[in-house]
Amino acid sequence: MRLGRWWALGVAAWTMAGCAPPLRPLQSLSDPEVQRVMRREQVQGLALATIENGQVARVRVFGTRNAALGQPLTPDTVMSGASLTKTAFAYMVLQLADEGKLDLDAPVTKLLPQPLPAYHVRPFDFSDLAGDPRWQALTPRMLLAHSGGFANFRWLEPDGRLHIHFDPGSRYAYSGEGYSLLQLIVERGLGLDVGQEMQHRVFDRFGMRNTSMHWRPDFAENVADGYGFDGAMQPHERRYRVRAAGSMDTTIADQAKLWAGIMRGDGLRPDTRAALATGWLPITSRHQFPTLAGGDVAWPQKLAAGLGVVTFEDRSGTGWFKGGHDDTTANFVLCMETGQRCVVMLSNDVRAERLYPELGRQALGPDDMPWSWEYDWMDAP
Repeated sequence: MRLGRWWALGVAAWTMAGCAPPLRPLQSLSDPEVQRVMRREQVQGLALATIENGQVARVRVFGTRNAALGQPLTPDTVMSGASLTKTAFAYMVLQLADEGKLDLDAPVTKLLPQPLPAYHVRPFDFSDLAGDPRWQALTPRMLLAHSGGFANFRWLEPDGRLHIHFDPGSRYAYSGEGYSLLQLIVERGLGLDVGQEMQHRVFDRFGMRNTSMHWRPDFAENVADGYGFDGAMQPHERRYRVRAAGSMDTTIADQAKLWAGIMRGDGLRPDTRAALATGWLPITSRHQFPTLAGGDVAWPQKLAAGLGVVTFEDRSGTGWFKGGHDDTTANFVLCMETGQRCVVMLSNDVRAERLYPELGRQALGPDDMPWSWEYDWMDAP
């Protein structure tokens, strides 16, 4: 990406002075430029939103929701939220903590009516942990920060069973299993319906009319099908079971409202909102995946696990982000506390990930986002 010479000189001057550069006015690539980079990576559909001062600034959409039928993507096209679901769910959990319904630092032994290994019916089957007493140390904060010790999903394990690979709370390893356990705590420990709580506490709060934790029949009128690395189309997956780790269906218009609301901290105490973007546990792995690889990278950005997001130190102040990926989905949100700014990027084409570092920097200005940790095809530090 080309940056103006005036900006480069300004950054250098402020860096030498030991200060952060002034915020660049929020901007984005022109429509023809976005279309050009989409063609370069053969991306079918792309949705972009920017947030400034905690308010939605602009929403734009490009391309198609189904290329073969020539159906255009719109701001209200239903797309897969993928792992952006985790942050929305974390936001709901933090509300429960604010209300005294859930202690983030209480061990799971105090949060469930039965010992964790006694739950043996899918989707909440934790019977594999019966021989490992370390499950007793697990807390909601550890699970929100991906430090429970689990693989991302048990089906990735050689034996297909759930294991704790390190002492809970000792290191970061991204895990959908941890969020499944937290869902169990909310549903069986607190007696709450996660789908209903998400609808009331998050989606209704922010006016997200086309978002749900499970498939709705009315979504069929305007839904995006997905495209893989090989360009093959896959029909949108209709998820009928609520999964805290990734079942949210949503739109770019709704996601813009969500992340603006999270940035403002609506519905949370100020200290709880601050805790979301606080780095609780340093991350030392070279890449996010594979999750159990470990590592000893000393990230100069002080990469760390927040509560539902990953935090880092940007030249402008604290930054945080969350991605959502699968075979045909490419979602990414990057936020900067200074100026309460975010860029939200959704795509029904996994190849769009190749565009996100460029689009993010164009929207928010030069950043210190550790892109190579999120995307292993980039150069690591």
